[in-house]
Amino acid sequence: MNDSAHTDPELRGWLRWASESGRVPTFVRTIAEAALVAFRADAAFAKPEIYDALEEHGVAYAIRIPANESLEWEVAEILFRPPGRPSHKPLVRYKSFAYQAGSWTKPRRIVAKVEHHPGELFPRVGFIVTSLGLPSRAVVRFYNRRGTAEPWIKEGKQAAPWTRLSCHRFRANEARLPLSLLAYNLGNLWRRLVLPKRIGAWSLTSLQQRLVKTGGRLIKHARYYGLMLAEEHLHRRLFGQMLRRIWALPLPNG
Repeated sequence: MNDSAHTDPELRGWLRWASESGRVPTFVRTIAEAALVAFRADAAFAKPEIYDALEEHGVAYAIRIPANESLEWEVAEILFRPPGRPSHKPLVRYKSFAYQAGSWTKPRRIVAKVEHHPGELFPRVGFIVTSLGLPSRAVVRFYNRRGTAEPWIKEGKQAAPWTRLSCHRFRANEARLPLSLLAYNLGNLWRRLVLPKRIGAWSLTSLQQRLVKTGGRLIKHARYYGLMLAEEHLHRRLFGQMLRRIWALPLPNG
C-alpha cells in the first residue's frame, strides 16, 4: 500500500483550486447525483472538506491518509513481528480504530494494514480513512481497486485522445470532448460484445492499429460490390465472426 504517485498533476491543481474556492461540495454533489455509491482516492484527496462534503451528501468513501506518529502509535502492537521463525509468506495484519486529527470536526474510522515481508527489516504500513462499515480486509480490498481506473484513463487518452482540445473556442472543445468519449464507448462496446475471446483483451490502440487501420479496396461489379481487405490480422474468418456477433445482438426496445 505505497502512496500513489500517479495522480494527474492537472487533477491535483484542480483539487487545490476547488478547495480554496469552496467548490468541493459542488464536485461531491455531482458524484452523488451520478448514482455512485462510494468514493475511493489516494492521499492527494485526504482533505477534511472532502470528508465533510461526502458525508453530507451520503457518499461512502475510502481515502488513504499519510502516516503520522499518532496513527503509528495506535498500531504499535502489530508493528513488530511475532516471536519465532519468520514465515516465507508475507504476514498481513489489520486494525480498525477511531481517530480524530486536529483539523477534523469529529472522529472517523481508520483502517490500518501492516505487512511484514521476508527479508525486509521494517513493515509496510498504510492507513485508510473510511465511512464504510465493511470488515477491515474488505475496506482495503475496495480501496486497492481504485488503480483499475488508471489504465482505462490512459487507454482513452491514447486511443480516443480526450485531452486533444486544441480549438481556440471553448464551445468547439466542449463539442470535441463528448465525441471522443462516444468514440471510446463505441470501441469498448465493440471489444466487449463483438470480438472473440482470444483477442477480447486487446487494448483499443491495438485494435485500431491491427483491425481498423486495415488496407482495403471496394470493387464494383454489375450486380454487387466486393470489399477486399488485406489479411494480416483482420482475416476473413475473424471478420465473419464479428459480423455474426453483431447480427446476434438484441435490438433495443422502442
